[in-house]
Amino acid sequence: MHKFFVPKDKFYDGFAVIEGDDVKHIYRVLRLGIGEKISINNCNGNEFLGEIVEVNKREVKVKIIKKLPLNNESTIGVFLFQGLPKSSKMDLIIQKTTELGIKAINPVSMKRVVANGTRDMKIERWNRIALEACKQSKRSLIPVVNKLCTFEEMISQLKNMDLVVVPYENKKRYGLKRLFNKIDKINIKNIAIVIGPEGGFEEYEINILESIGAEIVTLGPRILRTETAGFTTLSIIMYEIGDLGGNM
Repeated sequence: MHKFFVPKDKFYDGFAVIEGDDVKHIYRVLRLGIGEKISINNCNGNEFLGEIVEVNKREVKVKIIKKLPLNNESTIGVFLFQGLPKSSKMDLIIQKTTELGIKAINPVSMKRVVANGTRDMKIERWNRIALEACKQSKRSLIPVVNKLCTFEEMISQLKNMDLVVVPYENKKRYGLKRLFNKIDKINIKNIAIVIGPEGGFEEYEINILESIGAEIVTLGPRILRTETAGFTTLSIIMYEIGDLGGNM
């Protein structure tokens, strides 16, 4: 069944109204018409079974049949703080971490960031990428891609996390296996992953992260690119503490 995200304010009197790019996709690409059943998400984690009752070039009107007992979100919240990469690497990072269950993505300006500009003009496009990845992966919530923040702003946000994980190429003999063997997994609900940019972390940045209790870890003997390190770390965390791999 095809799934669409519709803002909560577009629900009224037992109906939902789909607008924007999804309208063309519905009638021109998917060729869905009156009477077709679709899944509707209200962008707040609630899923509904709906039936298309009206289609035109501006909007698709959907009758809400019932609420669906569906929630595809993990019981933990994982937040990515990504040293801003250049080119289209951020697109891949957003797409794959969204598929894996990230809760929010925060581009960060760090000392060795080599990308030009603040990239604020791409925030809207990055959030569209997250939305499309949500549709593909059948998620119940759309992760937000926030505006670029400074390293200092990131440190302030990290202090609210239960666990901060920082993969670092110069760390030896202390990886995620040892970390998960020593921590109390049950009481950890909010986790931050901090990934350095293409140029890597400055030593003083690692020192600051250590000073707030961040866990500096190795991902193994091979050096991963900045666009690979984040969703590799997320995959391991979701397997160890979250829902990746199933319940058994």
